[in-house]
Amino acid sequence: MTTPREDRPLDIIVLGATGFVGRQCVAYLKVHAPPGTRWAIAGRSRERLDGIAVAEGLPDIERIVVDTSDEPAVVAMAGRCRVLLTTVGPFAKYGSAVLAACAAQGTDYVDITGETPWARRMIEAHHEAAVASGARIVPFCGFDSVPSDLGVYMMVDWIRKNWSMSTREVRSAFTAKGGFNGGTLDSALTMMERGELRALANPFLLNPPDRRPGPAPDRSQDLRGPLTDPDLGPVAPFFMAAVNTRVVRRSHAQLAARGADYGPDFVYQETMRAPGGAVGGWAITLGMGAFQGLTKKPWGRSLLRRFAPKPGEGPTAAVMDAGFMSVKFVAEAQDGRKVFGTVSAKGDPGNRITTLILCEGALCLLMDRAALPEAAGLLTPASCMAEALTARLRARGVRFDVTVP
Repeated sequence: MTTPREDRPLDIIVLGATGFVGRQCVAYLKVHAPPGTRWAIAGRSRERLDGIAVAEGLPDIERIVVDTSDEPAVVAMAGRCRVLLTTVGPFAKYGSAVLAACAAQGTDYVDITGETPWARRMIEAHHEAAVASGARIVPFCGFDSVPSDLGVYMMVDWIRKNWSMSTREVRSAFTAKGGFNGGTLDSALTMMERGELRALANPFLLNPPDRRPGPAPDRSQDLRGPLTDPDLGPVAPFFMAAVNTRVVRRSHAQLAARGADYGPDFVYQETMRAPGGAVGGWAITLGMGAFQGLTKKPWGRSLLRRFAPKPGEGPTAAVMDAGFMSVKFVAEAQDGRKVFGTVSAKGDPGNRITTLILCEGALCLLMDRAALPEAAGLLTPASCMAEALTARLRARGVRFDVTVP
């Protein structure tokens, strides 16, 4: 029998606490979880969990030893908490039983996956169970894809509230500095090993069946080469656009089902700013193409796994502290007027900013649940907690700005 949420002994469980991002989440919650929050750390190794507890000065924190391949143990863990935060990837290898257990037991859930094909399978397998149990399952709750998802929501919401109309189009351009960890690379290589390139290329992969292929499908294809955007300047393909744009389109579809359609012909495109104009744009494009080419070949994946950071490894604290992200948005209303916006933050995007977003997402589900829209299932950050999470991130130094020319 499932224990009611309000009677569970723990508020939050951090699964993957001994991994690279997991360790940062433990450090973040130690400082920012409200007094009285009942939380625990979980992972495969008792010895490593003890090491994290000692290193973070948390001698009394509960340690839960669990292997994600042990489904009864995963079910038992998910039934003990109100929110489960997981960093254990690749999620296609280690995440399915965890998400399934949360969906079945009404346990709210956040992760940092960028694995859209896996998310599609989880939607098909567990969305209805999560709706029935009341679980709010929120993948993509890190740098992938919260800046994009909440940034687009901000633009559409501003146009709706200030100009009383829907939005025709949003375009964005990323600038970022930082490192990457071995878990992120492992997830990307795992998708290639599973032959998921065609699924990755589907612009509407995450949309509900009745919202595919969507309006103007030709305008929803990922950018393939550099160009000069009339509002954003020189831009190039962005390697995370194939994740972020799919999440934004699912948000639009889910919010439209609640009567909050972004626009009848809404489209979203995502790019990277190209310093140096066309030359810089081609350098980014060719570099991204070379990396993708390596991931498609078994020998290329072996080479990357040999020389790149391993799972559990990542950039130094100095690199993470020196990082940043800035996303420029331009939104066009139905009457053609334009408004501009920015989402920006200090810190390495894939680690510092991801940790901030993930932990605040978990705290949002825990502390602000009553104020969130009455929706359950496999949701997106925007369709689940757009305004509440935006407010939390603003309070932690993330900037969400809108300007009218």
